[in-house]
Amino acid sequence: MQKRIEVTKSYTEENTLYLQTEEFTKPIDHIEDTMQMITDSDNVSFIYILDINDDFVYISIPDHAWPNLKEVLHTDYTVVVVVNEHKVELKGLKEELEYLIGNIEGNTNYGEAMVSKVEEVFLGK
Repeated sequence: MQKRIEVTKSYTEENTLYLQTEEFTKPIDHIEDTMQMITDSDNVSFIYILDINDDFVYISIPDHAWPNLKEVLHTDYTVVVVVNEHKVELKGLKEELEYLIGNIEGNTNYGEAMVSKVEEVFLGK
């Protein structure tokens, strides 16, 4: 079973988008960016994958944070996830997000709710 933590808050500050997660309940010895992103159509969220203590951890980015993600696509903002006291730049987020949006548009394989929400937030449909 994959470990999953959810983004509870997103905000911009000094050209950086911060994605604050709920508490990760295990000690963190090291944390790394995998530069990989997938979708969770059932929960209408994007999932960014981090390596925490040599284990893949899914960072769920629900639709309440998507307007801030959209802003990142049109700016030079850096994206940083905050897990407990650890801050990690998500270097692959913009490229991965652009790719996923392109794949999701009009593609019912992602489910009607996911397609509808992505088209509404990111494509203005």
